[in-house]
Amino acid sequence: MRRVARISLAVILSLAVAILTAWAGLALWYRLPVEQLGRAAAGALFVLFGCGIVVALFSHFRIKAFVLFLAAFAAILVWWSTIKPSGEADWAPDVARQVTGKRDGNLLTIKDVRAFEWRSDTDFTEIWTTRTYDLSSVQSVDLFMSYWSGPKIAHVIMSFGFAGGDYLAWSIEVRRSNGGKFSPMADLFKSNPLVIIAADERDVIGVRSNVRGEDVQIYRLKASPDAARTLLLEYLSDANALSATPEFYNSITTNCTTTIVKMMRAVGDVIPLDWRLIVNGYLPDYAYAQGALDTRLPLSDLRALAHIDGRVRKSGISADFSQLIRIGVPSPDRSE
Repeated sequence: MRRVARISLAVILSLAVAILTAWAGLALWYRLPVEQLGRAAAGALFVLFGCGIVVALFSHFRIKAFVLFLAAFAAILVWWSTIKPSGEADWAPDVARQVTGKRDGNLLTIKDVRAFEWRSDTDFTEIWTTRTYDLSSVQSVDLFMSYWSGPKIAHVIMSFGFAGGDYLAWSIEVRRSNGGKFSPMADLFKSNPLVIIAADERDVIGVRSNVRGEDVQIYRLKASPDAARTLLLEYLSDANALSATPEFYNSITTNCTTTIVKMMRAVGDVIPLDWRLIVNGYLPDYAYAQGALDTRLPLSDLRALAHIDGRVRKSGISADFSQLIRIGVPSPDRSE
């Protein structure tokens, strides 16, 4: 029995060491501040070290080996904790500015609202504006899903509607350096900061539907004007905080979906944990199950009506873009 217990313990510790070794090897590869060859060598050496520890766990040196591994991994964690996101760099133009704002009674003044005019992904006119909105005129909030890699993964955007037909969209994105690219794997390892963008729908939605060819869908949320207003203010609060203290984007823990969930919980909404908050392409299914969409129609009907591609690719990114993308899209009763 003792032998079985020792082997069982060695197996459990080996699994833990293997997982931590893989993480540490990738962390060294992605973030060690040396040339590529040095990063590769450091990562490979730690992996070899971890493999040696796994072998030693099945010998009489198991305790010493595990203590040695813990010491080495602790050193990695100390180094990891020193890596902080930068607030200053040569950012890509579309994420160069972090939106900020202030409230004065019912007036909300927002600085660095993006209003780019896109002709292609590399040909655009940069426009940043300062806008003032009346909080008492907030009427709705809509969910946009932009599918860029199949049905399982999407970029999530929330857009707030105001009386008079104005809309302001909020997008939580990776703050890439100029010439840099988004990498879901690299962004698990403190590669890029987080940025919150407030923009015209013609810009942040149009570039995805009309320029990048993504499958963009709109779902009108069953949120009262008061709830929409509260969530808008939470977006602004997070944007101001991010401007003062940068944070890293993380493909699993701090992304366009998890940050929205955090905001909604902060304003009092109950958001049960669910796998669809990670595999976020299924977020409309989750929202429907929670009663956040128009449940008078089957979800399959809502999804069929949600695609904006056919409407906006014919008309282009026109002045009436926000009105066109909502044609035929059911709007739930927000008074309930």
